[in-house]
Formats: sequence, structure tokens, C-alpha cells
Amino acid sequence: MSWDQVLELIKSILITQTGIPNLVFKEVIMMCIGLFFIYLAVAKEYEPLLLVPIGFGIFIVNFPLTPLMGFSEHGNPELIRFFYKYGVEWEIIPCVIFLGLGAMTDFGPLIANPKTLIVGAGAQLGVFITYIGTLFVGFTLKEAASVGIIGGADGPTTIYLTAKLAPHLLGANALAAYSYMAMVPLIQPPIMRLMTTPEQRRIKMRQLRPVSKREKIYFPLIGSTLIILLIPAVAPLMGMFLFGNFMRECGVVKRLSDTAQNALMNTVTIFLGLSVGATMQAEVFLSWKPMLIFGFGLLDFIVCTFGGILTVHIMNLFIKEKMNPLIGSAGVSAVPMAARVTHSEGLKADPDNWLIMHAMGPNLAGVIGSASAAGMFIAMFQ
Repeated sequence: MSWDQVLELIKSILITQTGIPNLVFKEVIMMCIGLFFIYLAVAKEYEPLLLVPIGFGIFIVNFPLTPLMGFSEHGNPELIRFFYKYGVEWEIIPCVIFLGLGAMTDFGPLIANPKTLIVGAGAQLGVFITYIGTLFVGFTLKEAASVGIIGGADGPTTIYLTAKLAPHLLGANALAAYSYMAMVPLIQPPIMRLMTTPEQRRIKMRQLRPVSKREKIYFPLIGSTLIILLIPAVAPLMGMFLFGNFMRECGVVKRLSDTAQNALMNTVTIFLGLSVGATMQAEVFLSWKPMLIFGFGLLDFIVCTFGGILTVHIMNLFIKEKMNPLIGSAGVSAVPMAARVTHSEGLKADPDNWLIMHAMGPNLAGVIGSASAAGMFIAMFQ
């Protein structure tokens, strides 16, 4: 073989077998976006359990010629496409995550103060306002519903609804939902201070009553009955969520509850993050709709925070024992970060004002509220 033939062979290999000559500017932009979210997760510790796999998924899937999200010559899904197809498209992973979340959740604060269910419902205001707003800029009904649910700050619910109604927006919607969940400490405090007076922020609420073991066991049974009867479409999410909680509270399947909280939850979180990140390929993400989603997602989250606080203000007009309006911001369901931010703002107003347990009530109600809103959209459009 002559030297010219060797050079020609090397050139052919470089062109056909490596990604170097096929790398385009859009893909470089997406790699930088992936690295940015990795930075937020590692350096700033913003939702690292999700943003690390999502960011790395964005990073690696945008290298050219990678056999990750396509199909083989025999029609079989490639590695991450396999996770996506059987985990997200088949709606398994979001439901399994809800199972783990239920096993981690103590509904005691919500049972002790059931009025906070109303606060959680009020905090879904942004979901429906954003849904209407996105229709005016060219989103379809199904796309608008999938974007609107971002304001509930519930990542698995956003993924579940988007996979059903608008799978082509999955990456942008999921990334927006988890990004704004991570930025709760930055977004919510200015809104909380704007909508409350110093006197209102210093309102002290009576200590919650003790909740019996029997009440905690009955709650997932009664809750699943009422929710699934009213909104059958949400049964996969809320059924798994309350089943996980029942395993926690019944006390006889501690090994199963521990597995759901830890090993199973960690496993599906890895696959979910990689799958969602890998949907954000340059040719899909770098278009006008994903860019608008981030803007509408921020508006959605702000209005949901506003709606929760406004609901408490309205309730205080009719109840004898006033609630601290700050707990309304926890209704967005970013568990437990939103409740911690509420508690932090309360301490700034009065170092002796402990709101964490009071805020957990609307926080948990927000999970139920956002899942119920998703069930309503599914019933309307599927």
C-alpha cells in the first residue's frame, strides 16, 4: 500500500468513523448547556441528584455519530433510547419515582391541618394561567398543558404528563421544571416579601396536634379512594404515591419501604436523568418553542407562588386562627425545599417563629394538587 493510499484510508476513517469532522456549532452550544447544568449541580448543589445525570445526558448525546438515542440497523433501540422507550415512553419511571416519594413522605402535617389542602390547590393558579398564555403564542392544546404543569414544581408529574401529551417537548419541560425547583431559594423570597407585611410574616401559628399511627395508615387508603374516584386518569401517579406511603406507615414491610426510598429510587433517578437529558439534542432543542418554555416556566412558577400566598390571605378573612401567609409559597410542591424557604423567611422576620412543619402541609398538598391538575389535562386531551 502506497503512502498516498495510507493517507486516503486515514482520511476516510476520520470522516466516516469519528465525530470530529461532523461536529457542528449547534452541538457545541448544547454541550456547553449540559456543562452549565453540571456546574449548577456540582458547584452550587442545585438539585444535584437530577441535574448531574440530566446535564451529563445533554453533554454526551450531542457528540456526533454517538449510538445512544437512535436505533440499530436491526431496529433495536440504542442504550439511552432503550431507557427512554421502556422507562419514560411507557410511563414506568415517573410512577416508580412517585412510589419512592410516597415511601419518604410523612403526611402528619397535612393530616393535622387539613385546611392546607386548599392552599395547595390555590398554588396551582399558575398552571392554568400559563396554559392559557401559551395558547396565544402558537402552542397546541396538548403542548400548552404540558408546559402549564411546570409551575407545580413537580418533576415526575411534568415528565409523566409531557410523555403522554407532547413527548417532543420532554427535555425542555423537564429541565425547566427541575431548574426552577433548584432555584426556589432565589425565586420565591422576593415574591414572599412583596406579598406580605412584616407583621404578617411574624404571625405565629399554634403547634400542630399529634397525629396518631392509625390516622397515618388510614390517610393513603382514604386519599387514594377519593382522588382516583374523582380523577381516574391520575391513578398511576397517585396510586403509586399513596401505596409507597402506606408501606411506610403500616410498619410491617420495612424492607420494602426502605428499598423504595433508597435503592429503587436512586436507580430510577439515574435512568430518568440520563433519558431526559438525552432528548435534548441540538436539532430538537435549539428552536423557538423550547426557548419559550423556559420563559413561561418561570412565569408559571412565580404565579403559582403568588396563588398560594393569595389563597392564605383570602382564607385568613374567614378563619379565626390566622395562618402565616408565608406558608402559601410552599404550595408549589417542591418538597421539601419550598417548605424550608418558607421557614427561613419566617425566621428572618422573627427568630422564634418556626414554620417548617406548618409549611409541610401545603407542600404535600401541592404534590396532590399538581398531580390532580395533570390528571385533569390527561382526561381532557388524551
